[in-house]
Amino acid sequence: MPKTKTEKTKVAAVKEAPIKESPKKDNRKVVLMQGNEAVALGALDAGVNFFAGYPITPSTEIAEILAAELPKRNGVFVQMEDEIASICAITGASLAGAKTLTATSGPGFSLMQEGIGFAKITETPCVVVNVQRSGPSTGMPTSPAQGDIMQAKWGTHGDAPAIVLYPDSVKESYELTIRAVNLSEKYRTCVILLLDEVIGHMREAVTLPDIENVRVISRIKPTVPPQWYKHYDENQKYLSPLASYGEGYRFHVTGLTHDSHGFPTNKASEAADMMERLRKKISHNIRDLVQIESHKMEDATIAIFAAGITSRAAKSAVAAARAEGIKVGLLRPLTIWPFPDDAVRRMLRNVETVIVPELNQGQLIHEIQRLTKDKSDSNLIAIQRVNGRLITPNDILRKIKEVC
Repeated sequence: MPKTKTEKTKVAAVKEAPIKESPKKDNRKVVLMQGNEAVALGALDAGVNFFAGYPITPSTEIAEILAAELPKRNGVFVQMEDEIASICAITGASLAGAKTLTATSGPGFSLMQEGIGFAKITETPCVVVNVQRSGPSTGMPTSPAQGDIMQAKWGTHGDAPAIVLYPDSVKESYELTIRAVNLSEKYRTCVILLLDEVIGHMREAVTLPDIENVRVISRIKPTVPPQWYKHYDENQKYLSPLASYGEGYRFHVTGLTHDSHGFPTNKASEAADMMERLRKKISHNIRDLVQIESHKMEDATIAIFAAGITSRAAKSAVAAARAEGIKVGLLRPLTIWPFPDDAVRRMLRNVETVIVPELNQGQLIHEIQRLTKDKSDSNLIAIQRVNGRLITPNDILRKIKEVC
């Protein structure tokens, strides 16, 4: 099947926004690292120079590494009193011109939701890394789960479209961290990177790119005189320049509904303009945002739809099933939100059965139900686990054989 822009199997930085040259370092080769370490390195290579966070298992290694490395690069690390303060701090630092990131897990991610909504309505670039663990509440802090998928989209109140990326390996943790920072800068929003606890703590050999080959995107800066500047300007691609505090441009920042200069408004037309801009800068750039892997789907009659660590078990199950002559393939979203509707519809059109394994009580499967209304419920099969244990390749292979 020919690849479209939405069917990329490798993570690539966006090419349309301005490129910032990174300082050259020694060439890097194969490195043994864990996922959290890869996130920290990806953040540094993407130009992140401000981190504020509060320690929480299983994401703490990200903070520990950046606490040691940021000061060496003239960056700033601040341990905040809690996660509410952390999201506020990275939003404020971003408004002052920094590239910012924080890392947390389930309970902390819940506390950040209002701050994430503030970053979205003020159109302030920042990245939140959520290394998921079993919940709800304190749950099992060192056990894997995939229970925050829907919260990543719907956690904030009001309509606030989300960009959420989801790696399945240590290498992708590095690559998608860079992509998350790039997308936050390009689209002036809070981007979320979801990791599974297992990905955060597993170690793999990773071939890192030479630093001069890492494409880094920085926010668009205004070129008009200060008196012409609009902090929330309209244009065809719904991307607008972003001035920083102290650069001589006058603008207002508020969580209230606001006009193009940032000042609060109750005018229906201005409120509608603001909400449309928040929506359209995501919906009108789907091809740039969405990435999905198609694995052995060309002749598949059974498809597995899985993300993160569960997709690795699914890929092993596909290999085992193919060895027995069963035509099965895998679809894996690297972008969870916006959901890859068009690509999923197209690639599931000719399959008879879809299997959805996930470490929750059913979050991804509802999206597949929405897109496959022509299939009966018996042709959409769930594998769900919420006991802190992974879904194995054999679990998926048994389900494949049941439907053959």
